[in-house]
Amino acid sequence: MEQVREFLDRNLGWLNITLFEMGNRSVTLGTILYLLLSLVVLVIVSRWTRGWVANRLLGRSQLDQGMRHAIGTLVRYLVLAIGFIIILQTAGIDLTTLNVLAGAVGIGMGLGLQNVANNFISGLIILFERPIKVGDRIEVDDVNGVVTAINTRSTTVVTNNNIAIIIPNAKLITENVINWSYTDDKVRMQVPVGVSYSSDVELVTRLLIEAATSDRDVLAEPRPEVRFLGFGDSSLDFELLVWTSSHIHRPLTLKSTLYYDIFARFRTAGVEIPFPQRDVHVRTVPERWSPAKPDDGE
Repeated sequence: MEQVREFLDRNLGWLNITLFEMGNRSVTLGTILYLLLSLVVLVIVSRWTRGWVANRLLGRSQLDQGMRHAIGTLVRYLVLAIGFIIILQTAGIDLTTLNVLAGAVGIGMGLGLQNVANNFISGLIILFERPIKVGDRIEVDDVNGVVTAINTRSTTVVTNNNIAIIIPNAKLITENVINWSYTDDKVRMQVPVGVSYSSDVELVTRLLIEAATSDRDVLAEPRPEVRFLGFGDSSLDFELLVWTSSHIHRPLTLKSTLYYDIFARFRTAGVEIPFPQRDVHVRTVPERWSPAKPDDGE
């Protein structure tokens, strides 16, 4: 045993080098190394615990994936908090000596980290209250896309152009958010159409319904509808209302397909799609009277 101790002191004695004093305890290089390795292991264990709770422990429950992820995230933070305290105590660091540091961190949280704390709390609210979920299509300000990830600080939304936009969670709590799939996957879309004043309105209505019912992405129930909106400057204005569940994430694609079909049916039936027209009246202004100019000889 004495020989082992001598071997450790001779080969690993540099770990006992004192870096600084904390209270009545000396913090050595070995203490710092122990803290770093322990924190790495703690992070790995916390991530594994979150996955185990969300996928294994709650995998057979009736909770959906969003709620299981929220519970797993909360368990992970509990493991991190408890594990961090245990690591400090096993390293021989007196927690009472960290009171000053904790006070300084508290002041920093109150002054410089308000937005971080706000986004963190908002993320927990989103994970548990679930106004939005992964897979929902949302609109907030000018952002329109599908939610791909909800983290404790921010939410990732991917647009139809495959651009990932990071939105702070506080923005999703304090501002108006349109969730297209909050209740179910069915949405109604409006397709405005204008025809000339010489068109048969009953024929136009029938052609619009036929275009909607022939599209496989338009739901049969609720049935498509056509509304006569009124008399425009150059056209009779109609609106085709259709329901879909397959194109909730790509609404413009469905509208484009319907417009192609509507245009073809209108051309075959002789229905004219007008363009803005203006009447221009040219008025001749009489030349103003002016006194005769004197001859050059005068």
